[in-house]
Amino acid sequence: MNVTPLRLVFMGTPEFSVPALRLLVEAGNDIVAVYTQPPRPAGRGKKEQKSAVHIAAEELGLEVRVPTSLKGGDEIKAFEELKPDGAIVVAYGQILPLQILEIPSMGCFNIHASLLPRWRGAAPIHRAIMAGDSETGVCIMQMEQGLDTGPVIASESININSKTNVEELMDSLSKMGARLMLATLTGVQVDNIEADPQDDEKATYAAKIDKSETRISWNATADEISRQVRGLYPLAWFEMNGDRIRALVVEVVNADGKPGEVIAIGPAGLDVACAKGSIRIARLQRAGKSAMNWDEFSRGRGAGIDIGQMLP
Repeated sequence: MNVTPLRLVFMGTPEFSVPALRLLVEAGNDIVAVYTQPPRPAGRGKKEQKSAVHIAAEELGLEVRVPTSLKGGDEIKAFEELKPDGAIVVAYGQILPLQILEIPSMGCFNIHASLLPRWRGAAPIHRAIMAGDSETGVCIMQMEQGLDTGPVIASESININSKTNVEELMDSLSKMGARLMLATLTGVQVDNIEADPQDDEKATYAAKIDKSETRISWNATADEISRQVRGLYPLAWFEMNGDRIRALVVEVVNADGKPGEVIAIGPAGLDVACAKGSIRIARLQRAGKSAMNWDEFSRGRGAGIDIGQMLP
């Protein structure tokens, strides 16, 4: 198949975006500039940290640009002067104005981590797990002004099982999206692909995760809590004996009790009753401490766990 390297602008920010950038470079494309979010204060010292894409781009010897907005005339002109064949957008974190979308001769292409039109928006991977979806995937979308509303050029799906957490799924989808984007660009050059419009009536919205969603309520069902823990990994937490504890690995077990009641303690985990069924907490983490399995955690607590000290 006779294809030529493309002049591309890459736009992305988190670790999820990095596999696509690396694969596009490995395939011989000319990445004329990388756009990413500006360095932000992070960590205890609030020292400014570059994004994962920023770090990868510098390692690859690519020009990095970090505008706070692309709406100004100067930024639009600077983008236009790059004369890109296409722009590849992967979790960039900014909405592109129409003037930017219209500049690349082939258009702007987005890797979106869901099976559109399901889960348009900021947190599609988290929401798919938390909603109990049995599958999700990635789509390559031709970008337009609406939020993830553009026609879909290619898609690939992946199963979600009862143990899948968001970190594992994100890693799989980032690599899948990178491969699919490379294949899509080849197809665009030889004119053997078509873009299918989305059915807006089937659209769902993946809202950004709010901190309030990370606290476990034992008044939810065991299935709901399992999906919450896996969908928000490693952030879901509960209170026990006055301590805030993160639940990292849980399992649904068939036992009933009053929501929040500790109904069994064994080497495999701590069983807590929910509104329906129970959750066995097998791996967890106290604030400021390392993650550990339940048996190690319980040995380190000295006096042990008091029955009934969980808060609903």
